[in-house]
Parts: sequence; C-alpha cells; structure tokens
Amino acid sequence: MMARGRHGTGRGDAPTQEPPSKVRPMRARDVQQVLGIEQQISATPWPRHMLLSELGRPGTIDLVAVEGAAEVTGYLLASRYADVWHVLNVAVRPDRRRRGIGRTMMVELFDRAAGKPHLGFTLEVRVSNAGAIRLYRELGFADHGVRPGYYSDNNEDALIMWRSGVPDDMHGIAR
Repeated sequence: MMARGRHGTGRGDAPTQEPPSKVRPMRARDVQQVLGIEQQISATPWPRHMLLSELGRPGTIDLVAVEGAAEVTGYLLASRYADVWHVLNVAVRPDRRRRGIGRTMMVELFDRAAGKPHLGFTLEVRVSNAGAIRLYRELGFADHGVRPGYYSDNNEDALIMWRSGVPDDMHGIAR
C-alpha cells in the first residue's frame, strides 16, 4: 500500500453534530463504499486492489464509520512500521464532515493500538487542510517538518505530524 498520507480535504470548524453510531473494522464488503468516498475526495484515489490488500494484514488497523445498518461515512487506514503507527488515510464523506467522525475514528485507532506496544503515531497532511491540522493538534499531534511537493496531484507540501504512543492526558481528548 502506498503511504500517500492523504487526510481528507475538509475545511471548517469544530463538529456540529453527533459522531457516527459505530466505528468498526473495515470489511471487504465496505470497500465499494470506501472507493466511493475516495472518488469524491481524491484526485488520485486508491485502487480497489490496494484497499483489499490492506484488510486483515498483520500490522494494520483499518476502520470504517458506519451510520445505520451499513452506510459507510468515513474510513481510516493505519499500518505499523517497526514501532510506529503510520496513519495512511483518514477520510469522511463530504456530506458528513464537521460531525466528529474523523475524531471518533482517530480515538478508536488510539484505543486499538494501545494494546500493542509502540512509540507513537505519524501522519502527513496537506498544508492547506487547516481543519485536519487543527483536529490532529487537538488529538496531541505536533508538527515535525514538511515534505515538499509530497502530493502528486498538485505538488502540494505535506505537514509531517507526530504523537507519542502514550498520551499524558487521554481523558482530555473529547470522544
């Protein structure tokens, strides 16, 4: 899987509605809806075979946010490299943004990774994605550099962010 590190393209302020009713592991039957989200938000969407190759692979945490019986509203892909979790992608359907879905998936990632010793989390995010950067900072990520021209669709820079594996004040993160 390419570690492109795209993290949505949503902009805006704090969530305005309740988070999704459920975050769970991604299943093969979710991939079609995940592809639909990818096609809505990305100039270079992940292909089906790459998404399927991630499912159930050792060292991955792949989640979907689901409303109702099976309506996928967002997804998160993370892979563990050595002792660090790399958040590859966090995406929310454009019509469901600003509702706390991204935050809920990130907190679920932290919970699931907590039982697996690690040094922390890293991700890349478009420097123009102020909403995502704000969310990641609220979740304890700190800026650790820039990757010039990281995004191939428009040569935009990526902000590199890191978060330690054991937060000092996990209860301070709104769920």
